[in-house]
Amino acid sequence: MNFIRNILKPRSKKDAFFYVTLEKLLGFTPKNLQYYKKAFTHRSTKEIDKNTGLRINYERLEFLGDAMLSAVIASHLFKEVPSGDEGYLTQMRSKIVSREHLNELGRDFNLLLFVKSNVSRKKFGDDIHGNIFEALVGAIYLDRGYRYCEKFIYKRVIVPYVDVPKLEGKITSYKSLFIEWCQKQKKEFLYDVYEDTGNNPIKHFSVKLFLDGKIIAKGRATSKKKAEEIASKRAYFAFQDKITNS
Repeated sequence: MNFIRNILKPRSKKDAFFYVTLEKLLGFTPKNLQYYKKAFTHRSTKEIDKNTGLRINYERLEFLGDAMLSAVIASHLFKEVPSGDEGYLTQMRSKIVSREHLNELGRDFNLLLFVKSNVSRKKFGDDIHGNIFEALVGAIYLDRGYRYCEKFIYKRVIVPYVDVPKLEGKITSYKSLFIEWCQKQKKEFLYDVYEDTGNNPIKHFSVKLFLDGKIIAKGRATSKKKAEEIASKRAYFAFQDKITNS
């Protein structure tokens, strides 16, 4: 009866739009909208729960969603690839739940449409797409339990995006590949990272990648890690024949 009352009780136009759009995305009826509202609340709102005194934002749900994604993906790979050892399965799972892939999912579902924030979206980094997607998964788990959470991940992640043979050849870290090659070939390398905000309102970092004392690639991004990865990717393609044949 409570479930029926929750569906029938009056909602604002904003809540009604949120409910209908969310239902289409999920593929099932959400019971408690509060979980999902929290999943789309940015910390910049500085909202406080009147009952608990705790901050309301998506970060704790992001943590929970990350764990649920890893569990469901691990279970799928365990069944799908019976010959895969622990190292192989771990590598495949890492590729599926990589930050790059989760950001792609968040963008594809246009999740920023729902984000409640007190800062301009232009100031959001790329990772917010993946963070919100993880928070959404966490909200699903709290609202409808493991079975619905698993069903959503299969329908929205595994079926349309997970192709094990293609994943085997997917590179998730050009930096790791480049460093490994340098170490094998006994070559000296250096990532020179420095702040390079320029006229951008968001902090940026630039990196110069040196190989045996010479600059071979550069990168620029909103984090040091991303800037290094961009430079590493450019270096990889510049030396691809040597790296792949070493």
